[in-house]
Amino acid sequence: MSQEHYDIAIIGAGPTGLYAAFYAGLRGLNALVVDSLPQVGGQLTALYPKKSIFDVAGYPDIVAENLVDNLHTQARQYEPTILTKTKIMSIDKYDSEFALHSEDGRSFSSKTILIAAGVGAFSPRKLQLEEALQWEEKGLFYFVQNPEVFHGSKVLVIGGGDSAMDWAMALADNSDLTVIHRRDKFTAHEDSVNKVKSSSATIKTFYELKSIHGTNGQVEKAVIFNNKTKDEETLEVDAILCNMGFSTNLGPIKDWGIEILNNAIKVDINMATNIEGIYAAGDVVWHPAKLKLIATGFAEAAIAVNNAKTNLDPKAHFFPGHSSSASK
Repeated sequence: MSQEHYDIAIIGAGPTGLYAAFYAGLRGLNALVVDSLPQVGGQLTALYPKKSIFDVAGYPDIVAENLVDNLHTQARQYEPTILTKTKIMSIDKYDSEFALHSEDGRSFSSKTILIAAGVGAFSPRKLQLEEALQWEEKGLFYFVQNPEVFHGSKVLVIGGGDSAMDWAMALADNSDLTVIHRRDKFTAHEDSVNKVKSSSATIKTFYELKSIHGTNGQVEKAVIFNNKTKDEETLEVDAILCNMGFSTNLGPIKDWGIEILNNAIKVDINMATNIEGIYAAGDVVWHPAKLKLIATGFAEAAIAVNNAKTNLDPKAHFFPGHSSSASK
């Protein structure tokens, strides 16, 4: 077991985990943060660092990577230990501490644990087309790291959820954009859908992708069809952005003895799991009032950390006071 001992170990360095690290410092807790990804930020950094986020309080519009930078800076005020490329595989309880064992053989000791692992391991739902694999990264994309590479291009966006609408908004003013969705009902935020409809983008509902064609290793055409009339149309395209959601997997977390419900960790009003001393927050949790938003992840992190504080020190107040009245 490592000689390093922590008050709280936070599994996950996405927005919720980073905010939890800050809040732990605010409550005087020595925090460890671990994440299996090579950088902090979770999905924001891994999937869409250049995408604008509109529903974080205080920011009318903030680029994902900038939000991560701010959260990282905020957390580092209290000098938590932050380890990336560190995947926790198992957890044991020894007396009053937990031992966290990583995939690379390291172990860490902590009095409490906060799981903020987002949706766990994630992978995009891919097109069920025989030829799709050969066009990946050759014009067919499931992730967009930098929307600027598509400026001036003919782009086809597939999907009706938040990711599809967000990328449509980001690209509409600088690309020849077509959006297709297999239904006429969109699952994205109403405001996003309305903004795309008001843009220069062409929106085709009840349309799906039938085939992809190109030469010299580059996508050039997409054949789409109306799933009601079966009419087909060929579009000249430079890129196809497929946003049909993600498949998620909690991975090793399922083997830790924690109660799982709806492919998420079940928590009570204190963000506590069924194992005393282990809490969870963010997209990884389920409770009756759950909303999978960055904003609610922040609130859940604060609730979890404050409960961890009183778990460690029963004489401590659950309410930490207002940070605006605290001296640095």
